[in-house]
Amino acid sequence: MRVMIGKRIGSAFTSLLLQVLVVAVCGQNTSRTTLAPLPAPLGVPKPGPSNDAPYAPLPILPGGVVVTLYPPGSPFLKMDRVREAEQYNMSQSVPGRINSIVNIHNPSIEVHTVDRGLNTGAAVILVPGGGHNTLNVGGEGADFVPFFYNHGVNTIILRNRLRRDGYNPQTDEVYDAQQSIRLVRAHAREWNIDPNKIGIMGFSAGAELASATAVLFDDFDKKNSDPGDPLAGISSRPDFVGIIYPGPTPFARDRFAPPIPRNVPPAFIASAGSDDQVHAIWADEYFAAMLALRVPNVEMHIYANGRHPGDLLRDGSHMTGGLTDRNGIPFGTWQFRFIDWFRDLGFLQQPGVETKAAKDISFFLSQPAPAPKGSTPNTPPHTP
Repeated sequence: MRVMIGKRIGSAFTSLLLQVLVVAVCGQNTSRTTLAPLPAPLGVPKPGPSNDAPYAPLPILPGGVVVTLYPPGSPFLKMDRVREAEQYNMSQSVPGRINSIVNIHNPSIEVHTVDRGLNTGAAVILVPGGGHNTLNVGGEGADFVPFFYNHGVNTIILRNRLRRDGYNPQTDEVYDAQQSIRLVRAHAREWNIDPNKIGIMGFSAGAELASATAVLFDDFDKKNSDPGDPLAGISSRPDFVGIIYPGPTPFARDRFAPPIPRNVPPAFIASAGSDDQVHAIWADEYFAAMLALRVPNVEMHIYANGRHPGDLLRDGSHMTGGLTDRNGIPFGTWQFRFIDWFRDLGFLQQPGVETKAAKDISFFLSQPAPAPKGSTPNTPPHTP
């Protein structure tokens, strides 16, 4: 009996003690000072103001040097729209991240250079995609600056005009890409860039422009050789070209294929395959055109598993592009295959050293041109 009474008293005491502790804890919680509100994000980029002068584009990343492609009054510009400000589409979840830009009427380049100790002198001009309706400067532009920096490669982001704003992709937009190459080459010394290691890489709609620069540079340079042009005499030929999940290249079946210059630059091509069939076909058409001419150092990767950026996925989200990991599939590593190719061709050597790419092109130019289709070849066919 005494034991049971003792147990009851002990149990009641324990229960009372727990209640006291709960009250004490609750009292502490109710008296705790509320956390201060979080500060607003700092350094969020904004478009420049619109005034009576031509619009002056601002950098989208810290440290970017922005140079407009054409001088004021250039016939390439629409005088009635050149004062309009660009419009930024900001990320809803990442403060300060610009996903895309529209309303580009004073096209420009944004230059991000590499420290001298790391600098290879190579420079890649990035042409973001967006279906000519927007310019995806986040995933297909800004994200590449630190990636290429780590390999000693200077990065330039092109902000070209768009079809949605009244411009022709096959003329106005291509001119912007070609002019960007001339402009970077003109300032190569100031930016510690090797003028023989300047190339261009485009994504989707941007790859349309990049592929056009690879074959149409002679015509552009001849048309823009007036002595009054400050860039007259500076070549728009890229030293290499990256064609990533491209839109229709100059060799698409519904286009009149231009003649391919013998000194066409080496190309790296990448795309998803059957799940992005149309872009894979456009990639293959460019590759086939180069292969028919036996152009050296053209490499293509068509991945079995992958989708085009912007495609709607089963979970309702949209496929992203650029450097996206893509859930670990091989297509998410195409950029490392590009670096392998880039290194193999000598672009990651010290500035001023002739690249393997340049040597191979010189040798290619010294050889007889392949016989046209339907004619008797100069060499006997290979027999196994």
